[in-house]
Amino acid sequence: MTTWLITGCSTGLGRHVAEAVLQRGNNAVVTARDAATVQDLVEAHPNSALALSLDVTDQTQVRNAVRQAEERFEHVDVLVNNAGYGYRAAVEEGEEPEVATLFATNFFGAVAMIKAVLPGMRARRDGTIVNISSIGARIAPPGSGYYSASKAALEAMSASLRKEVGPLGITVTVVEPGGFRTDFAGRSLQQSREAIADYADTAGRRRKEHDTIHGTQPGGDPTRAAQAIITAVEAADSPFLLLLGKDAVNGFQAVIDAQRKELEAWEELSLNTDFPA
Repeated sequence: MTTWLITGCSTGLGRHVAEAVLQRGNNAVVTARDAATVQDLVEAHPNSALALSLDVTDQTQVRNAVRQAEERFEHVDVLVNNAGYGYRAAVEEGEEPEVATLFATNFFGAVAMIKAVLPGMRARRDGTIVNISSIGARIAPPGSGYYSASKAALEAMSASLRKEVGPLGITVTVVEPGGFRTDFAGRSLQQSREAIADYADTAGRRRKEHDTIHGTQPGGDPTRAAQAIITAVEAADSPFLLLLGKDAVNGFQAVIDAQRKELEAWEELSLNTDFPA
């Protein structure tokens, strides 16, 4: 029986992962800003679920959550950094306080959770860290520059972390979902207050008032996504990067193809910057 600590379980992918973990007979520390929103999971699984209030931007709450998880279940085997939200704005429209809060949650909140669980994982020479990113980190749509940047930062940090903790028996996996039928494009999506008319045909098309796909995202079944994450975690050769959904796979492939084409087109100029042999 493994113990999972999952952030952002009130709705969406975090809740589906928590439900799947508990249904498989494992322990789960289910967290949300308001523990009352996940109390039903404890009522359904009183012996294996622990509900905690957790704001990942609050260092005290982060430390207390890990301490309580270890007191109840002895240790944390799997950390899933799922807490986060979206923010849409053209780069010029982005408001500094809101962007700072976005990074505090999506990036620094995940870092705080990682640093809190690593001492226990290092002591046991065992553990898994799953960081939920987004295909947005790869395709960087207009209007999602700040959100994409927060997830790209999470992925870059995760790549270094995997190399640091791999020799200690700890695995790091990044998950890039495409569009799934969760609350991400609804309650979990914020945007700049002001819109600049010049960006109406780029970033403006993705503002909430113009979004027509919320709740109807094609193909994205969060229940299957949760099962895929568990399968990857339990695999003997867990991947560093796990894509979820056809749109994520197609988007990733398109970016790779475009990058390779550009690399080849400019390769000679790039190589000419070296000292002569």
